[in-house]
Amino acid sequence: MNMENNQVTIIGKIKSQPVFHHEIYGENIYELKAEVKRMSGVADEINVKISDRLLDKEYGIGDVVKIEGQYRSYNSLSNGKYHLDLHIFADSIFRYDGAEQQDFNSISLTGFICKKPIYRKTPLGREISDLLIAVNREYSKSDYIPIILWGRNALYAKGLNVGAKIKIQGRIQSREYQKTNENGEEITKTAYEVSGNTIEVFDENNIYTEE
Repeated sequence: MNMENNQVTIIGKIKSQPVFHHEIYGENIYELKAEVKRMSGVADEINVKISDRLLDKEYGIGDVVKIEGQYRSYNSLSNGKYHLDLHIFADSIFRYDGAEQQDFNSISLTGFICKKPIYRKTPLGREISDLLIAVNREYSKSDYIPIILWGRNALYAKGLNVGAKIKIQGRIQSREYQKTNENGEEITKTAYEVSGNTIEVFDENNIYTEE
């Protein structure tokens, strides 16, 4: 099934072998990691979940594949704490041998703002807004996707109300950060989010004016 409000296409290299994750309704779901490079050469690591019904062929580490599907979320329990697990749920996967386009990373999401946008500036003065949107899917479920916007899009987004319906187009990105654990040790964690290139608001009444 291809949902118009949640569409992802990536072309990149398989970074890990498929590993069994869970079973649902008699269908075995596997997890793998794909690596997609940006124009800068920095690589984004993307989690992919895929049915065994699509894994009728062997895929190896380093194989270039095209994956289409939706970007999904669920709360995963680890070490007694919940964290947001973000991944592509694949509708299709196949080996890609096209010479004209590799390292492709595109996502389109239409959803509703769940929390007041957080606006800030980097030490160098670059503007950033963080959003969390709910993207509806079948069976009355929703996926909660963190979005990051830059520059004029960040400035525009900071004035949006909770509940505003928006459309984001951009790419999936991963980034590492340092965190101190309960033992006082510095550990490296990976955050996943959507970096938006464009934002569209469906109801201009959902934009407020600051006093």
